[in-house]
Amino acid sequence: MGALEGKVAVITGGNSGIGLATAKRFVQEGAYVFITGRRQAELDKAVSLIGKNVTAVQGDVSKLEDLDRLYETVRKVKGRVDVVFANAGVVHPVSLADSTPEKFDEHFNLNARGVYFTVQKALPLLTDNGSIILSGSAAWQMGIPGYGAYSATKAALVSFVRSWTAELASRGIRANVISPGPTETPMVHVGSKGSPEGTSEYFRKMIPMGRLGTADELASAAVFLASNESSFITGIDLPVDGGTVSR
Repeated sequence: MGALEGKVAVITGGNSGIGLATAKRFVQEGAYVFITGRRQAELDKAVSLIGKNVTAVQGDVSKLEDLDRLYETVRKVKGRVDVVFANAGVVHPVSLADSTPEKFDEHFNLNARGVYFTVQKALPLLTDNGSIILSGSAAWQMGIPGYGAYSATKAALVSFVRSWTAELASRGIRANVISPGPTETPMVHVGSKGSPEGTSEYFRKMIPMGRLGTADELASAAVFLASNESSFITGIDLPVDGGTVSR
């Protein structure tokens, strides 16, 4: 029996990178997953890769009507949610001097506001003793040039789960953040410093283990926080970063 046998999970941004790897692992561990993404073609490909026990719902988590449509689909198909993995996010590195209100708002609308309402709108369907997992980033503690707005959105997620831990404790619902270090996904090359290889090397130098993480390694952490193995863990920021933050 898998660690998530019989559970129903919602994974935003489940069409690529960490979200897709997590959706695949959740299904392997016995869960049924609903995945979201903004691009239908990528969602269709993800469904094919996952293979079974998956429903894709196209949408943008920064749009409340898309979130309503997501959870209406979940209600009709399964009637409940046991795990919410709010993973969808965006990063566009830009210096303070060159930033614009539009770029600032894009980060906060998707990475903070979108996460907040992804969880809020799940609550009527979320089972008692359910698990909320937010996809954070080690960047909020690292002070990386050009990542000011992005890092601030990830710091907000840590505050969210600490509040929700208190608010939802009476229902036994746990809320935690996973904070990846630099991970080998398409997002790590956004705003690359030269070639993709150069970007990987730039981030690799920050990591004591000497390599980037993998999406599968992050998925393993998500399985742990979604499962009963972490039943007394809530309100934490779990670094999965090869020692980056503790260096």
